[in-house]
Amino acid sequence: MNRRWKLVSEQICGLHRSCSSSEQRGAQSSRCRGRAVDFPVLEMKFPMCVYLSWTLLSVAVVPLSVGEMYTSLLNVKQAISVERKLIDYLRTYIDHEVERLEDIKRFYAKVSDLHNELYKGPGTAMANPLVAFTLIKRLHSEWLNVVYSNEAQENTQALRSSYEEEEAELPKLEDLQGAAKGLMRLQDVYALQVTSLVKGRFQRVTNGESVDVYLPTVSLPLSGDDCFLVGKVAYEQGDYYHSVQWLEESVRLFRGTGGEWSPENEGTLEDALDHLAFSHFKTGNVSYALSLSQELLHHDPLNGRVLQNVEKYEKLLVTSSATSLKGDGLRRPTSSNLRTREAYETLCQTRGSQQPAHFENPKLFCDFFTNDDPGLLLLPVRREVLSLQPYVVLYHDFITDTEVEDIKGLAQPGLRRSVVAAGEKQATAEYRISKSAWLKGSAQSTVGKLDQKISMLTGLNVRHPYGEYLQVVNYGIGGHYEPHFDHATSASSPVFKLKTGNRVATFMIYLSSVEAGGSTAFIYANFSVPVVEKAAIFWWNLHRNGQGDEDTLHAGCPVLIGDKWVANKWIHEHGQEFQHRCSLNPDE
Repeated sequence: MNRRWKLVSEQICGLHRSCSSSEQRGAQSSRCRGRAVDFPVLEMKFPMCVYLSWTLLSVAVVPLSVGEMYTSLLNVKQAISVERKLIDYLRTYIDHEVERLEDIKRFYAKVSDLHNELYKGPGTAMANPLVAFTLIKRLHSEWLNVVYSNEAQENTQALRSSYEEEEAELPKLEDLQGAAKGLMRLQDVYALQVTSLVKGRFQRVTNGESVDVYLPTVSLPLSGDDCFLVGKVAYEQGDYYHSVQWLEESVRLFRGTGGEWSPENEGTLEDALDHLAFSHFKTGNVSYALSLSQELLHHDPLNGRVLQNVEKYEKLLVTSSATSLKGDGLRRPTSSNLRTREAYETLCQTRGSQQPAHFENPKLFCDFFTNDDPGLLLLPVRREVLSLQPYVVLYHDFITDTEVEDIKGLAQPGLRRSVVAAGEKQATAEYRISKSAWLKGSAQSTVGKLDQKISMLTGLNVRHPYGEYLQVVNYGIGGHYEPHFDHATSASSPVFKLKTGNRVATFMIYLSSVEAGGSTAFIYANFSVPVVEKAAIFWWNLHRNGQGDEDTLHAGCPVLIGDKWVANKWIHEHGQEFQHRCSLNPDE
């Protein structure tokens, strides 16, 4: 089996991780592109100096263009057509290769028949000048043409050229990493078992039993190589909590195939064992790291680096105390952006409220709403009041199927990676995975008609610049938006660029349904709202005195199954002087 790494032996006092980690993409970036890689030293948490040399599987060089396919399910769906083309190219390649091999088989049969029939006969056969000529001619040129034929290379080159024509539309390394992170995000937020995900099931443990969170109509089990790549993404981030779980499954699946390597695979059983052993070492499980390294030696007995690791693991187990070997254990990584993680994830899982009494409040109600607007008198909207503090309302059947398709069609060409406020500027962030587009609209357009309807329901002035242009959002793999405020919380926020004050209200339209996940969770208010297709949700972001309402902290839960589309209309303070009057009362 071909080794796709180059061993680097280096004595260090510490531990190693992948060269692709973010802090090394500066001075070391040129070295990371090759197959031989020097690795940084991390602080040793054990009392003695351990000399380990650690080498990772090298990664194929990819174009430096930014991958954003994973941030929008629309782009993922579009990738299907690209793979269909690749399938056609591969079919053509196979057909040509079959023809080439048939020609070789025909030549083999011809020559074999001559040796089995003619040349085994009486010696007079060679006396025939025609027989002698064909033998000499065959040995001089026919064998040469067969052995040194360029047809195989030509077929391969044609396949590669066809592939390269589509390469710009193919996922980048960031897409693969983003998709893997999306799976781990779903695992965490919905407390899913990795062992079930690998089988194509979405299950979590409840009261000691595996319970289906959702039964998908389409199920696809993962391979050992699939699990290896997810675990490797976690590994390269120093996230051993996830790398251990996914690499355990990778090793199990690779073992089930007898460790045989397939040409389409990135990893092997040896790769998975290598990464898993070190992951366990980093979490303090030195004895299991030793066991895995010994198994790796069974497949690669001359691997000097692993032999050295085994020696050092054994030494650690003899000379170190049990306390010093505990390490960090399997701890889920913390998030600097998510201080309300427990409440957020609970609300995403329950799709309701942690306090059932929330929806038993007799002051919550449903009705047919006109807002005393003449345009709604004959066709009132079904209103459902979800919360009084903050005031949150759901308007059912706000938008029609035709309007939905119009909005999505208008938005698709302009979809770009969604950004968040970063000081005075805006930037992409891991805690918001989606693509969005901004739509302007005339009075007669679908966008304009939606603006008019929003104004009728809310009584607010939504014309630009008092209302921002309609933002259309499509979520990606595990797409989400972690807890945030819609209103600006600092004077330098880009929200104030319109010079019409802060965002006083949010009007969000659900343009699609999802099969599972994707709820809107209000963290401090302690309830969540599942996606309701063609409905719209409205809430006030500011108190009447202009101060932000902290109870509006909300999140878009990760989409578990489905293609989530929403449209946001943010309405600003200015222009509402007679529609939504101010008050000095901080409780209003």
